[in-house]
Amino acid sequence: MLKWHATETATVTNYFAVDPASGLTDVVAAERLRSYGANRPSARPGRGAVLRFVAQLVQPLILVLIAAGMVTLFLREWVDSAVIFGVVLVNALVGFIQEGKAEAALAALVRAVAAEATVVRDGARRRLDAIHLVPGDVVVLAAGDKVPADLRLFSGKELRHAEAALTGESLPVAKHVEPLPAETPLADRHNMAYAGTFVVGGQGTGVVVATGDATETGRISALIASAPDLTTPLTRQLDVFARRLLVAILILAVLTFGVGVLRGESALDMFMAAVALAVGAIPEGLPAAMTVTLAIGVARMARRRAIIRKLSAVETLGSTTVICSDKTGTLTENAMTVREIRAGGEHFTLSGDGYAPVGGIEREGLPATVAGALKETLVASVLCNDARLAQVENQWTVIGDPTEAALLVAARKANLDEAILNSLFPRRDELPFDSARQVMATLHEVDGVRVVYVKGAVEKLLGACASRLDRQGREVPLAGEDVQAAALRMAEAGLRVLALARSELSPTQVLEHEHLGSGLVFLGLIGMIDPPRSSAIAAVRACHAAGIRVKMITGDHPGTAVAIARQLGIADAGTCALTGQDLARLDDDGLRQAAATVNVFARVEPEQKLRLVKALQANGEVVAMTGDGVNDAPALKQADIGVAMGLGGTEVAKEAAEMVLTDDNFATIEAAVEEGRGIYDNLVKFIVWTIPTNAGEGLVILAAILAGSTLPITPLQILWINMTTAILLGMMLAFEPAEQGIMQRPPRAPSAPILDRPLLLRILLVSILLLSGAFGLFELALQRGQSLAEARTIAANVFVLVETLYLFNCRSLSRPFWSIGAFANPWVWAGSGAMLLLQLAFTYVPVMNSIFQTAPIGLSDWATIGAFAVFCAAAVELEKRWRLASACRPPALSAGR
Repeated sequence: MLKWHATETATVTNYFAVDPASGLTDVVAAERLRSYGANRPSARPGRGAVLRFVAQLVQPLILVLIAAGMVTLFLREWVDSAVIFGVVLVNALVGFIQEGKAEAALAALVRAVAAEATVVRDGARRRLDAIHLVPGDVVVLAAGDKVPADLRLFSGKELRHAEAALTGESLPVAKHVEPLPAETPLADRHNMAYAGTFVVGGQGTGVVVATGDATETGRISALIASAPDLTTPLTRQLDVFARRLLVAILILAVLTFGVGVLRGESALDMFMAAVALAVGAIPEGLPAAMTVTLAIGVARMARRRAIIRKLSAVETLGSTTVICSDKTGTLTENAMTVREIRAGGEHFTLSGDGYAPVGGIEREGLPATVAGALKETLVASVLCNDARLAQVENQWTVIGDPTEAALLVAARKANLDEAILNSLFPRRDELPFDSARQVMATLHEVDGVRVVYVKGAVEKLLGACASRLDRQGREVPLAGEDVQAAALRMAEAGLRVLALARSELSPTQVLEHEHLGSGLVFLGLIGMIDPPRSSAIAAVRACHAAGIRVKMITGDHPGTAVAIARQLGIADAGTCALTGQDLARLDDDGLRQAAATVNVFARVEPEQKLRLVKALQANGEVVAMTGDGVNDAPALKQADIGVAMGLGGTEVAKEAAEMVLTDDNFATIEAAVEEGRGIYDNLVKFIVWTIPTNAGEGLVILAAILAGSTLPITPLQILWINMTTAILLGMMLAFEPAEQGIMQRPPRAPSAPILDRPLLLRILLVSILLLSGAFGLFELALQRGQSLAEARTIAANVFVLVETLYLFNCRSLSRPFWSIGAFANPWVWAGSGAMLLLQLAFTYVPVMNSIFQTAPIGLSDWATIGAFAVFCAAAVELEKRWRLASACRPPALSAGR
């Protein structure tokens, strides 16, 4: 395949056997359409609906629930079976609905292709549906068009394209027709026009060299389709946890059955005891609690302007170790802004960001007087300008080139309105911007004098200037080396620098380019940049404090990328950017090393963004990737969590991402990470709260079998305890606010288990306490002569009351629960009250007694149960205090010191 950007236009047209003047014939076009297919990305079949639904049911934790449902079905406990299978169904439906991200992204790519195009066929221009374009078609482009296919340009006049969605280049790109070196990266192939980009100025003609899947957009489609749907850290950890739990339950059930039979018990009784143990050990409420906790997190994030498209993304945010961010529009305002003006030998700074004309002009920290060279520079920047500003619903928008719009905003900050200036000094003639000469000139009548205002590249204008204006507006000799040094300093700061000049024409002269070659009066330099968001600077600082590294991956120019990265705190003074060409020369090991050590990547192409994300993941990182363009979509889908921009992002990027920011602000990501950490904490709190109950129930059954005693609780009572407490108690932990200092701790390691050693020891402590309390008080009741139903009621209430007080212990896993605010989570109190009322019904309502084989108990029994529950809660708080004191205790001195 030819490298089209490196090929002469005549060679391209010969290759496709097309006459640029007359285009293809309809007959040839029809043959090629049959051969090449329609001009749109191919739809790649995904899994069918049935397979997608079944896939939700084969997850280990769901299999645990299904096993519980089958056991209760075997026991003919229809209500409990219905509840458990209802939980299974809800979880499966949520996963089923959320899946299909790749298919949606591919559908969005189809929508991204232009609907119509102007084509030359059989010597005549006509408008066609873009899907009918074929290689060799001659396409005519004009300002406002969306490019319908990949084109090799063979003619153009002042043609400029906005390619940010594909390449990440923040400024419009001037096009030409000359061949380029074969190794030229995508963003610098200025003789090509790519499908899905926009024409913002001029006009041109090109021959179609690629359609459908062969276009750059089509290649991105293939990259999106090839990126796998990744599991989240919590999902992977829960899968491991569920598998181990299944094995442990099976071993304990078999052990229970075997020991009982060896002791002479009947096989049927021992089978029922093994079933009771299995039911007790299964945490039926865990999947439901996980879904509810994540759903609450989704609502919280929506209030902070982050829309979650996939529930698991909520938790992934909390474990993020690296954020890879696009520059334009995410870390920056996506609005060119004038930052500096050098005129009349003075340096001026401008405040305010974006296209809203808010801010001012200062000199040495004080408001500047707009006069002399400064005023003339601003007037020239307004009159020699084709852009317009418009305010729509309190939002300032640009009509025309963003660079020229920035000049209008700067002038407005000096109270110079473009409408008034243009009416006072109307344009009489113009020389449009010429990419070869890199200048633009306009002719105006100012107080009876014909004045030419010129703007363009410093190196083009400076040589034509013999004098300059001083601060009073008087002409003085020009020191060109001083201007060049000032321009260099501005460029090194990442600013795009424009020079402004003027001259006069006699009444008989006509404006020509030769009038711009000499005799100009230099007015000033204007430096502009797409500035970093102030909120993004603070957010990057907060991410660093939280142990999260931030990397910039952009298609923009390396110098601009580094300058912005330094202002944001992503890079230091000695940092250099790695470019896409640098990355292309690295093998996988080299790329992994570069991904780990470099923070700024520029001129990066879509597949290179994807490679960088994969390299970071291979290094063990949990990667969040932000982006807004078509070029970002493959990396967004590959990342552990993709974050798309809601305001300026393409539909392709939004469909490929798990989270969409409604304000396109990097600071919102930092807020979402904070929420994600809090949500993960709440999930861990639920697990730490629920596992001791299940373990305690299993241990009680096992102890009864080993002791040859009657079962202290029945399978049906176990199900009652597990389901009601999970809903009324455990679910309340989902409403816990994030604890203080959550963003001052490092992110957890992706390989770290859900439960560390201290938490496992706490679970063991509470499990043993439940075993001793429930089994001990059950046996004590029998010895006192109470009925089996009363003794079992006491044992069941031990579990419920201990769980209720232990719930308050779990509101913080490391600090006393009262230190986080007794009423910071009112849902805990509401749930505890409802649970106690329900347990009174379980104990005293005759219908409940009949169903669950319970019996009323006396006040002395409640006092004993309550005292034991308080003892357990106090034991947990003492364990917390002891562990905190151990962590803060300095290491012991050696004997020799």
